[in-house]
Amino acid sequence: MSNALPAKLRGTVRHFKGNGRKLGYPTANIDANTNLADGVYFGFADLEQYTHQPALVFIGTPTTVGDTGRRVETHLLDIADVDYYGHDITLDVQFFHRSNLTFDSIDELLVAMKNDETTARAWFATNV
Repeated sequence: MSNALPAKLRGTVRHFKGNGRKLGYPTANIDANTNLADGVYFGFADLEQYTHQPALVFIGTPTTVGDTGRRVETHLLDIADVDYYGHDITLDVQFFHRSNLTFDSIDELLVAMKNDETTARAWFATNV
């Protein structure tokens, strides 16, 4: 695996289990077609009317929620929770934040996700 950044990823948004939405972080999901290392990244997304929208990008297998397939999940900050299934998304992945982890509970995962968002917002404040 690689962490050669920046990296561009493209794909068509598809439906998975909706766990991100259930946890308060709806995501635009695409099949993983990247050699980037599994983990959480910060970058920018182009999706429909949103251009260069700050986004958290997860690459890997979300094992904490019992999933087994590797994919790319993107949470665009500060946009309405709308289904974009079938729409194309382009990601400009800029910064590696942390490796993928398996948490002992959903509560631990939620704490990590909130910390990821806080760190991302600080990163975007100086990198937009």
